[in-house]
Amino acid sequence: MIDIDGYGSGWLEARPDLKSFRDEVRGFIRSHLPEDIRRLVAAESMEMPRDYYLRWQQILYKQGGWGCPNWPKKHGGPGWSFEQQFIFERELALADAPRLLSFGVTMLGPTLIEYGSDELKARFLPPILKGEVLWCQGFSEPNAGSDLASLKTRAELKGDHYVINGTKIWTTEAQVADWMFGLFRTDSSGKKQQGITFLLFDMKTPGVSVRPIRTFDGGHEVNQVFFDNVTVPVAQRLGEEHKGWGYAKYLLSLERFGIAEVSRSLQTLGRLKSILHRPRADGSSLMSDHSFGARLAAAEIKLRALEALERRLLFGPGGPESLGPEASILKVMGTELQQGLMELQVDGVALGAAPDLPAESQDAPNLPPEARYAARAFFNMRKTSIYGGSNEIQKNILTKAVLGLE
Repeated sequence: MIDIDGYGSGWLEARPDLKSFRDEVRGFIRSHLPEDIRRLVAAESMEMPRDYYLRWQQILYKQGGWGCPNWPKKHGGPGWSFEQQFIFERELALADAPRLLSFGVTMLGPTLIEYGSDELKARFLPPILKGEVLWCQGFSEPNAGSDLASLKTRAELKGDHYVINGTKIWTTEAQVADWMFGLFRTDSSGKKQQGITFLLFDMKTPGVSVRPIRTFDGGHEVNQVFFDNVTVPVAQRLGEEHKGWGYAKYLLSLERFGIAEVSRSLQTLGRLKSILHRPRADGSSLMSDHSFGARLAAAEIKLRALEALERRLLFGPGGPESLGPEASILKVMGTELQQGLMELQVDGVALGAAPDLPAESQDAPNLPPEARYAARAFFNMRKTSIYGGSNEIQKNILTKAVLGLE
């Protein structure tokens, strides 16, 4: 496996407190991560069962709120520094542990802490912390993806309820989510960023229907959600009416921490190296192929450069919260590198990466798990340069805000 213990440039060696913290986290994950969950993550599976996520979240919760590493102690989190959060995220990736529950833990939770009323915090934070509910995000719509402010799904105020009609699309995990947080049009008289309201509601509310969208890799993780006179109590509104755009901007800014996915790419690279060192029928390995070795070396150089850049940006003056348009660099470089590593993995496992080969196939019983999932992971990861703001949009941001070009 790739040597990543040093975290680059002797960073941990200069901080004994962080090195001790790393050892504590590493030991806990190794002794508490269920093997069935670890195996599925290690195989680059694109479909993690709902109960796996919740079971792991519950294990982390019992360890002092570790499942919500970016939450303060006041609300049940561990109150970790940015450096500790960075180390925790890396150790999860290196141990083949699932990603944290991004919609509830990483996005909605901190937004509720920042802007929610005491009633909303008391009602919604504990179930997220304890791993009792799954959330999905209702933002994108047909013709309102990268230009999110163009959304048209309406929420009409009638007494003490809003009545929602319209549709959301590309809604990740809506088929298994218990609740949705979303943006809805409540006024069309001003600029498109105005008149948007942030609402929370139960996915079992009458009038909510979910239609699956099958992705190119054959998986089902995204959906189109329809609203037919869906009633949502005013008490489930976050903040002020018509001010939802500002709350959404804050929520989306939370994606900047870890957006480059360096830790997951490090683990993918290490796994790829172990695959390539395996002997073939003639006794050789793919690592003896100089052309392939050169591609692998180029990917590792890019990854190490991205790792250094991420650490410099995250732990510079002000930390991740001070990141401006520079975050777009991490998004572009990180997703392009992810896709490149997935392509290398497909090439590395060769015929075992047939996209229509199911994981339980008996046609190739001697294939390692990663061979069965490689092509699905490759096709699925094409999405990373689109979601969270497409890379084309990110490059426009860099051109204008960083380079000062028009």
